[in-house]
Amino acid sequence: MTDAVTFVGLGTMGQPMVRNLARSVPVSVFDANPDAVQAAARNDGVTALAGLADGSGADVVILMLPSSAVVERVLGDPNDAGSFAGRLRPGTLVVDMGSSVPRVTQELATRLREREVAMVDAPVSGGPRKAATAELTIMAGGRAEDYERALPLLRAMGTSVTHVGPVGSAHALKALNNLLSAIGLVGALEVLTVGTKFGLDPRTMLDVINSSTGRNQSTEVKIGPEVLDGRFQVGFSLPLTVKDITTALDLSTSLGLSPEVSRACVRFCQAALAGLGEENPDQSEIARYLAKVTGVDLTR
Repeated sequence: MTDAVTFVGLGTMGQPMVRNLARSVPVSVFDANPDAVQAAARNDGVTALAGLADGSGADVVILMLPSSAVVERVLGDPNDAGSFAGRLRPGTLVVDMGSSVPRVTQELATRLREREVAMVDAPVSGGPRKAATAELTIMAGGRAEDYERALPLLRAMGTSVTHVGPVGSAHALKALNNLLSAIGLVGALEVLTVGTKFGLDPRTMLDVINSSTGRNQSTEVKIGPEVLDGRFQVGFSLPLTVKDITTALDLSTSLGLSPEVSRACVRFCQAALAGLGEENPDQSEIARYLAKVTGVDLTR
């Protein structure tokens, strides 16, 4: 791989992704947090940028940012020569690996294309653990030629990379995947709460469920160590969960659908976020909210 790469967004996911990417190609990095930039620059093959504009000459710009609003704020108006997007050279490829709103991604891609800048949306699944081991699942949307150009870079960060359709389609699939994951988590916690109230041991229930048809990723990976053991450190925040699943629900309603299970899950997660009263609770702390409203503590 010979492309010069600028990577913007060095949070919980961005840091390990940069570390793995830099094993294949030199990477210049930027984040609003200077400490995050310096931490990333300690890795071989990683160079700290003094400012965002300094990264505009790259062949490929990778964004790992928390929302479409932040993506738009970082890129700016592509028709403004003073913005980051306005400084990108024709032929540049922008890869948005965060969880953005599909419609906004499509509109942004159209504006960039007018300046001969290509865009691929390539959100990830797997959380910080898979990011650390370069075993992320990556779904990508965009023109075939743009996807092929991004593919070697994506493979440096993930073991499963799939082209799912035109630009914006990967962000749609990511939101829907996160909605399904949240439904699985909330459903499993409710089932364990009912069983515990009845008198069953939650750990025994979890063991049986994980050998039965009711198992899912939350029962197999999250609930045992993070809820029953009381760690509450899945590594993905509840505010980001609510953002993603709301995006999925909005997508559904924009298509004239009314998915009641999805709507109930979104409402519950919104209530949990409001009810916990914390600035940035971990996703697993939904269990604490459920205990608060039912009086049934699964960590006992």
